[in-house]
Amino acid sequence: MTPEERRSTILAMLAQNTSVQVAQLAEVFGTSRVTVRGDLDALAALGKLRRTHGGAISLSKTLTVSVQDRRINVNVEAKRAIARAAAQLVHNGESVLIDSGTTALELVRALEDHRDVTVVTNDFTIADYIDRSVPALDVLLLGGSLRKGHRYITGPLTLRMLEMLHPDKAFVTPTSYVPGRGLMTNNAEMAELKRHYLDCANETIVLMDASKIQAPGLLWFGTLTQVDTLFIDRDPDGIIAADAHELECQLVVAS
Repeated sequence: MTPEERRSTILAMLAQNTSVQVAQLAEVFGTSRVTVRGDLDALAALGKLRRTHGGAISLSKTLTVSVQDRRINVNVEAKRAIARAAAQLVHNGESVLIDSGTTALELVRALEDHRDVTVVTNDFTIADYIDRSVPALDVLLLGGSLRKGHRYITGPLTLRMLEMLHPDKAFVTPTSYVPGRGLMTNNAEMAELKRHYLDCANETIVLMDASKIQAPGLLWFGTLTQVDTLFIDRDPDGIIAADAHELECQLVVAS
């Protein structure tokens, strides 16, 4: 393909999918990542798209994808390892609540071979991905108020709807874990929602990569005493293992 053909295709892909990644485009075009980055930079210079870490997003939809897009390529291999390991807990025919965020999205991708699983979520990106790419899964989207720029729903109406549900498993993704204190996030409404996530299902699973340990997190929402299993990619200095053992939570280190 000529550069003009590649760039026209990139814009068409953005119109459909909102964001594109360098690795994805290099595979589609059969070119190097350096070539793809040059195409994206050229289109950005013309005001056709916005460059991001590892790819680009549509200018017309920047607001609704900006926060997740900034994290889509952060620790991606760790998140995929965690998701693949956690997906083994999900059985065909079950209902699973899946929290918002990029690790949660990787979990949904790891469920592509499952059948008759109902996914309960407050995350628009997850619901949209299932609708477009995983027809074997069903979605129950929690209602409420949209937090702009984050693509998820929260608020009192979300909590009210959650009260009516009892999924088989809940997969929760914290913003931070503080040893000796617990699971943290940065938004008050999400902290309240995540507290309910920890108590709504038969089995509760936490997914987090090691970068979450001691990461910034203002608001506490729970401890490992409320968690059956915690999946992480590595455990520096055995910090998580010490807390998990004391609080009777099973720890799985996915690699």
